[in-house]
Amino acid sequence: MGKLSLIIKREYLAKVKNKSFIIMTFLSPVLMVGMVALVLYLAMLNGSDKRVITVLNESSFYTDDFGKMEDVSVVKLKNLTLEQAKDSTEQLGYYGLVHVPNASTLEEATKESYFYSKESPTDGFLKELEDVFQYRLKQKRLESLGVSEDQYAAISKNFSIHTATFQGKENLKGLNELNAIIGGGFGYLIMMFIIIYGSFVMRSVIEEKTSRVIEVIISSVKPFQLMMGKIIGTSLAGVTQFVIWVVSGSILFLVVFLIFDLDMEALENAGSGLPQAKAMNVASSGMEENIQQYAEMFLQIPWVSLFSFFLVYFILGYLIYSSIYAAIGAAVDNETDTQQFMLPVISPLMLAIYVGFISVFSNPHGPVAVGFSLFPLTSPIVMLMRLSSGVGEGGVPVWQLVVSIALLIVTFLSIVWLAAKIYRIGILMYGKKPSYKDLYKWLKY
Repeated sequence: MGKLSLIIKREYLAKVKNKSFIIMTFLSPVLMVGMVALVLYLAMLNGSDKRVITVLNESSFYTDDFGKMEDVSVVKLKNLTLEQAKDSTEQLGYYGLVHVPNASTLEEATKESYFYSKESPTDGFLKELEDVFQYRLKQKRLESLGVSEDQYAAISKNFSIHTATFQGKENLKGLNELNAIIGGGFGYLIMMFIIIYGSFVMRSVIEEKTSRVIEVIISSVKPFQLMMGKIIGTSLAGVTQFVIWVVSGSILFLVVFLIFDLDMEALENAGSGLPQAKAMNVASSGMEENIQQYAEMFLQIPWVSLFSFFLVYFILGYLIYSSIYAAIGAAVDNETDTQQFMLPVISPLMLAIYVGFISVFSNPHGPVAVGFSLFPLTSPIVMLMRLSSGVGEGGVPVWQLVVSIALLIVTFLSIVWLAAKIYRIGILMYGKKPSYKDLYKWLKY
């Protein structure tokens, strides 16, 4: 244990005292906060710039309808021909021109209406413009059937069904999606840490191997101890950097938001032009009444257990993949030769992110989500996506959590045992680019 602790200390200090490590530790939060602040600022600028359109309405219909469009200013044109209206709109630099021709019926006027613009309009704007026509058409058709305007408004009112658990606790729409996004954020952090700090272990092994320092170290330390020391030492350096990022990033976010008065709603407004966003806005119009319930739901998310399991799955997942990275580093002479081995290592992590989002969003307790949350190479990410809903009743069953952690531990011990065999032989191999066949032979020694 004494030699292992010395290796851990050496690896930790070597990482945290490295100039590039120090620079990126304090520079990364600044860059991240600056990027988010810039996006918000640009979104605020974009959101404050309203589109201006002209309307040449030659009919007796749609007199005030276009003025009800969001983020659109309307300039009404009168006593102009269509060509004059086009020229005026283009010369003034307005977004476009809506032309409603003279017609005896609403159906005819709508059918012959056009929107003219210099460039192709966005889908979001067209959808909003089409909704203006569509609303009046529906209203007119229902009036012909004896339905009044007030009755049509009552008919068009959205309906949201109440949902609750069998114990009487009220459920809210979007709960699964919110839990998946929060859990997915933690899972994505785990993936990034595994890739970044796992490659640190690999590079460290390659550097010592190519400089022949390893030949001196290996004479007094067992290969297994050296591998474990590198993995644990680098892991501690990663946790140190992560803690600094969280603390400094949180402080910077608070300072920037207070000083520059940034508005998070700008992002929502910036994306509201998309057709999908429009549909979500309509679907969620009734949810505004439950905003307090959503805030309470957010606070009721088991943050303590989520952070605790984040550490558990991060440590176990990192140990598994770092063992593989260390074995790869021991098997090659330079970083270029590692490329043939990287895809099989990264693939489970990428698969966990994409499949996790798809399965957890749609059915967090379905067979796909459960299967990937138990499979050791994907469980650190997928299980965290599911854990945001809690453990036990209504959340992840306790037995699945226990089995998932147990499988991770068994897999870690198995991979370490196998990786130690590759490490023991490959660490002293020079001048030969190993193949998968060579690795298989080393595993049998």
